[in-house]
Amino acid sequence: MRILPLSLLLTVMSLTFCAQKEAPKVVAETPTTPTPTPPVVTDTAKKLVWSDEFNTPGHPDTTKWNYNIGNGDGGWGNNELEYYTSSDSNARIENGNLVIEARKESLGGRNYTSARMLTQGKFDWTYGRFEIRAKLPKGIGTWPAIWMLGSNISQVGWPTCGEIDIMEHVGKNLNEINWSAHSKMYNWPMGTQKTNKAIIANVTDSFHVYKLDWSKAALNFYVDDVLYLTVNSDGKNTDYYPFVAPQFLILNLAIGGNMAGNTIDNSIFPVRMLVDYVRVYQ
Repeated sequence: MRILPLSLLLTVMSLTFCAQKEAPKVVAETPTTPTPTPPVVTDTAKKLVWSDEFNTPGHPDTTKWNYNIGNGDGGWGNNELEYYTSSDSNARIENGNLVIEARKESLGGRNYTSARMLTQGKFDWTYGRFEIRAKLPKGIGTWPAIWMLGSNISQVGWPTCGEIDIMEHVGKNLNEINWSAHSKMYNWPMGTQKTNKAIIANVTDSFHVYKLDWSKAALNFYVDDVLYLTVNSDGKNTDYYPFVAPQFLILNLAIGGNMAGNTIDNSIFPVRMLVDYVRVYQ
């Protein structure tokens, strides 16, 4: 696999982009917990090239993270009910973890606030291993996600840019983790997205490692070194497999929306997604 250097963009791209995360129209069979596969042997050829360990209390590192601000009505929302901010009340580091906190408070015409952090305009990658250790929020109405978008989204739009969903969870389906890949030919509006879901025990009570192994040939999605989904390139062009170009990383906690639904348990707030670390190997 060709090793590519980190791309530090000289011009910060706009933080407003088209909507991309919607509920899949094709529903998989009732999720089950698969028989665990043997642990993946660490590839010693891969080196840590980027990380955030979230060990310094206070505001997240602005040299690594940008924020989407607003309610998404500019084109990147998914009918969610929160207003995203960069406030420490919604995104901060404490006790060695990144805290993304959704709160019941009115702002920008919405009744909830939260945070959507992304490396767009600061760092992106082509291929590699991405490991995110996180504990997810519990409660009906929550929709945490760890995902990636093609850095060319401002030029080609979604879904041509490609989207990789390393983890999605909605509170109405406790412990059900979703993985997906979207492209011009594989996407939810067409009902052709590459996707899977499975029950993972205690995702809201314990930390788990959500991992993507990304190469020119395939995307492999893991939780705690158990493989749950493989998306092969099959030698097809970028209309099918655009994952041969840089993507940036996104961490967010939505409230409501197309996938989570608009039934919200208001007794849960404030509610948090905790991230212990983000590590990128190439």
